[in-house]
Amino acid sequence: MDSVDAAGLGIGDEYPPRIMGVLNVSEESPYDPSVYDDPGEAAAYVDEALVGEGADIVDIGLESANKRFDVLSAEEELERLHVALETIESVSGDAVFSIETRYAEVADEALSKGFDMVNDVCGFADPSMPAVCEDHDAAVVKMASPPDLERPGAVEETDWAARKAPEWAERADYVDTVYEALKQNGLTDKTIVDPAFGGWSGAKTLADDRETFRRLREFRALGRPMLVSINRKNFLGEIAGRETAERLPVSLAATSMAVERGAHVIRTHDVAETRDAALIGDAFADRATVETEEFSVSRIDVRSPRELRANLRERGLDPDLAGEWSTQVLEVDGLDPEERNRLTAIATDRGADVSPIDADRLLLLGTTAAVSTVVRRIGDESGALGRLGKDIAALLQ
Repeated sequence: MDSVDAAGLGIGDEYPPRIMGVLNVSEESPYDPSVYDDPGEAAAYVDEALVGEGADIVDIGLESANKRFDVLSAEEELERLHVALETIESVSGDAVFSIETRYAEVADEALSKGFDMVNDVCGFADPSMPAVCEDHDAAVVKMASPPDLERPGAVEETDWAARKAPEWAERADYVDTVYEALKQNGLTDKTIVDPAFGGWSGAKTLADDRETFRRLREFRALGRPMLVSINRKNFLGEIAGRETAERLPVSLAATSMAVERGAHVIRTHDVAETRDAALIGDAFADRATVETEEFSVSRIDVRSPRELRANLRERGLDPDLAGEWSTQVLEVDGLDPEERNRLTAIATDRGADVSPIDADRLLLLGTTAAVSTVVRRIGDESGALGRLGKDIAALLQ
């Protein structure tokens, strides 16, 4: 995992989780407490509610990313930039200032006048954005998005068959397309990846966000720090049955889980509470690195064969090796004696082991490749074994 230096602020596994507070100078923004058009009032808000509550980064938006509003042009964003620049000049607290924009022209102007980093919600759809950030030696958040300046985050609306390959597009699920969108147009050495939570398009579902969150560790294979923006999002509110104003508890629970799963920056409107939740997640994260003058060893944070395949693929190794390097241990309950004997015979023949626990339960264990072979074979059986094979195949996806 490569760390990123954002104007002196370290972001990565060896640093504590960073909190990105939000300020909007856009009248369209749907979250009123963070919206200011007066630089003095905006600076006071930053000092008191963001930096004063523990924000490491302040992200300033010039327009709402809500799909209900028309996209501003680069010229229109530049007309609003003066409010953001006057604001950061008036802030007394110490923070890294991020400009949220999709335009390289706006990013260049902001970075030249005092901003430290860029938050690009269109994922380098402006092809000049990476070069501008590199010229300024600036960190940049790249949100997963199609290569279209007017369609931020709409990865499921991208023609992946034409952009990548028909065979890949046919088998790819939503999270696969998010991962691929982050790779489109490359990454700078100071890129922070963002898997794009939230309602960025009409085609995206809450189930898509839930699955992205469940598979959050997979994005660590990209080798870059990760930002997540999950504060009060709908996919969390639906689980608890809470409206936006009542979603702070679910947001904090998800924040701890996100950090434990590999997030390094949490973007939020609720800074103080989110900071505490992030520190809890970081305290119980199971990642380790040993460094001496002679060598460095880092444990790769993988919890599933899918995550291991992603890491192998990004390192130029055969992803099928994941089947030989990882182990599956499954507890099976409910088979009758004849079915247990049949499963044992199939497993033994294919290099896996079956160990009885008691009269009802047994353990099926072996390499991922061996267990997958067993699962495919029993899936061809009739009756309970066939159903068991299909159930296990779904579990192991």
